[in-house]
Amino acid sequence: MSNAVDAGERLIRLIRKHAGQGNHGTGCDRATIRAAEQLLCAAFPPSYRRLVEEFGTWDIAGAEFLGVYLTSAAGETLLGSVTATLDARRQYGMPENLIAVMYDGMGGILVLDTSRPDADGEYPVLVWNPNVRDRDDMEKLGADFGTVALAMCQQAVRN
Repeated sequence: MSNAVDAGERLIRLIRKHAGQGNHGTGCDRATIRAAEQLLCAAFPPSYRRLVEEFGTWDIAGAEFLGVYLTSAAGETLLGSVTATLDARRQYGMPENLIAVMYDGMGGILVLDTSRPDADGEYPVLVWNPNVRDRDDMEKLGADFGTVALAMCQQAVRN
């Protein structure tokens, strides 16, 4: 198991342990995840996929992740990361190889950079803003989703 997936498993335990401080969905099946990946034209990295499988979408102590989910009101429209990514691409010109996973609360979007996979299929986590065009000018939060999300959620629970 990669460090990123291990961090994702630790995050699942943290979310369950602190259930009173957050919310989560019921998870996504493989067909829903495949549909999301097809719409985004990119595979999810293993650590993100694992969390989406488990929860669909989740938040804990104010740290809110987009995930992937359906609602009866939206019907078959995949919400969360899918709609946020497609909207940012269409409205703000977000590059096609970025996947939105969280809003940073300051106008930026935490994204997975699918153009730079590592040996485990994980992508670096960057902060994208509409006025930043050069990927090298984007803030890099970490090498993979699992460790970044775990660190953010641990910090949120401590605060």
